[in-house]
Amino acid sequence: MALGLVMFLGGFVWGALIYRPYTVPTSSMTPTIDIGDRVLAEKVDGGDVKRGDVVVFRDKDWVANAKVVKRVVAVGGDTVSCCTEGKLTVNGKQIDEPYLPEGSLAEIKDFPTVTVPEGRLFLLGDERQGSLDSTAHLTDAARGTVARDAVSARVDAVVWPMKGMLKRPTGFEALGALSQPGPLRAIGLLIVAGAVLVLGGGAYGPVAKRLGRSRARG
Repeated sequence: MALGLVMFLGGFVWGALIYRPYTVPTSSMTPTIDIGDRVLAEKVDGGDVKRGDVVVFRDKDWVANAKVVKRVVAVGGDTVSCCTEGKLTVNGKQIDEPYLPEGSLAEIKDFPTVTVPEGRLFLLGDERQGSLDSTAHLTDAARGTVARDAVSARVDAVVWPMKGMLKRPTGFEALGALSQPGPLRAIGLLIVAGAVLVLGGGAYGPVAKRLGRSRARG
């Protein structure tokens, strides 16, 4: 029972040290993340962010004093444009994006080729029509890009409602390695295993006592 309690509490402490909860206030990431969804985001260094990651960042030129959730589609040195046969193009490669809303490809607005400066990111919402993302800031000096050090976390899962871990953005694999998921699954297993041991240990005493009485009567 003591071991279970240590595992249970240890899982929560581990999670609190690594993850931060956020409530997404807009529908710009639908259907991956709907308006009002609660997500868990792993604290990361902006230098570790890769293409396809859904990140939490703050940029005063986008929204003052508010954190924003978008998907990274290009990193420093990349060229990005839309659209070629209805698809996003990064470094001349068409990107398959199965996380986009069904039937949305024909509705994606074109934007001219942008070369992303080193140390910066180009970000889009999964709901491309309604998202105020990098395409809404193309006339800014930074051409809609955001500094890597503006990123504070990478979203791993939607926990309310319980949608689970985000699907891996495999369309970007041809351009380089994808980010590895954080330890959220391991933390969840640790908490569940601890809870089972605590409950099992709590039930063991009464059950053992009742069995002992039965044997004594026998």
